[in-house]
Amino acid sequence: MRVGSMFAGIGGICLGFKLAGAEIVWANEIDRYACQTYRYVLGSGFLIEGDIKKINIGNIPDMDVLTAGFPCQPFSIMGKQQGFADPRGTLYYEILRVIDEKQPQIVFLENVKNLVEHDNGRTFYTICATLADRGYIVKHSILGAHTHGNIPQYRDRIFIVAFLDPKKANMFNFPHSLPLTKSINDLINRDIQVSDSYYYNSTHQYYEQLNNKMTNNFAIYRIDDSGVAIRAWDLCPALKANMGTYTDRVPLIRDAFGIRKLTPADCLALQGFPKKYRFPNIPIKEIYKQLGNTVCVPIILRIAKELRKIPL
Repeated sequence: MRVGSMFAGIGGICLGFKLAGAEIVWANEIDRYACQTYRYVLGSGFLIEGDIKKINIGNIPDMDVLTAGFPCQPFSIMGKQQGFADPRGTLYYEILRVIDEKQPQIVFLENVKNLVEHDNGRTFYTICATLADRGYIVKHSILGAHTHGNIPQYRDRIFIVAFLDPKKANMFNFPHSLPLTKSINDLINRDIQVSDSYYYNSTHQYYEQLNNKMTNNFAIYRIDDSGVAIRAWDLCPALKANMGTYTDRVPLIRDAFGIRKLTPADCLALQGFPKKYRFPNIPIKEIYKQLGNTVCVPIILRIAKELRKIPL
């Protein structure tokens, strides 16, 4: 199975397909820091850095599957929900441009759950209709990290898988739900002291409030827009890209040494990345942004395994 990837980010979707035995033949990403991370882990031979609008798609290699975790901010309930009116929303049409040129047998798309309801369903209808107009049979499902990936994070996403061949579409089923057997403390070791830079000390403006509220050593906390941690989460709240913009948006825990943010290694674990996955020497704000923008790898792996069952 030959896979091409648009809006590849740090390679979460590519990694899931690679772990399922697929070959990544081409990937594209515009963010230079994300490209550094992608190359650091997955290699540089097939990654093209740059604006997809400026890439000659005639030079893209043939592929069986085109994947795209296209920008979700225009459709997220956390944003302005401008959809296709947002320049990032129109990047969906770049996916169609590649589809028209390369005619992949399978198209795999990932986005926020709210894509289904955005603009009273018209956005999602447009996506499905434009794929159907090109002869694709469209299937979709909302899968959660904690319900389908055995990862203790609240992270529901819409997955769209479209097939040119109706027989292949009939052979495909989305993965069924799984019991959640992993807890936060299975992924985060609170008995190991991390770098001082992740801890909140007594001089921090929120320290006293946090110290009073953060009493559960099995939970994760988060500072919200009001500036205080108001809830103890039994599962990690969805990791967001704004962790890179607002450092206090990184979820918090109390460990054996104090109150601290989740480290990048913690966040990678809560996205289901293998332990060996690490970041290159890039700014920490970029690392947190990347962690919020990436995908839950075990879900991608499970879908990719289902696709691998289908003869190409």
